[in-house]
Amino acid sequence: MVAQVEQHIGKIALLVADYDAAIAFYTQKLQFRLVEDTLLAGGKRWVEIAPPNTIGTHLLLARASNDAQRLAVGNQAGGRVFLFLQTNDFWRDYHQMQANGVIFNEEPREEAYGTVAVFQDLYGNKWDLLQLHTTP
Repeated sequence: MVAQVEQHIGKIALLVADYDAAIAFYTQKLQFRLVEDTLLAGGKRWVEIAPPNTIGTHLLLARASNDAQRLAVGNQAGGRVFLFLQTNDFWRDYHQMQANGVIFNEEPREEAYGTVAVFQDLYGNKWDLLQLHTTP
């Protein structure tokens, strides 16, 4: 008998220019939690953040360390939406993020799949704030 394959994406690396500025943005403006911040050799750090009550994928903040990486900070998806922040209460999070100074690129809209609005992180990466419609 063949064993069932079990896989998941544990972490997504997000290039940042500065660890502390990124931690401050994500924890203060998006209310993420700091999962880990460990000093490594060579001045690097292992910094993981995650939305509150997340089970699963975390973001690994990776400070850009060469010219190619520095050019990719804020443009990891070539100008497209890079990450999707799903919520159980779109309007609660939208208003809280606005109050915290998060920049939205558009007004919220209703789509067949849910309520969504594009916002940007401190470096300009585009994100969707998304509440999926529940199916009956």
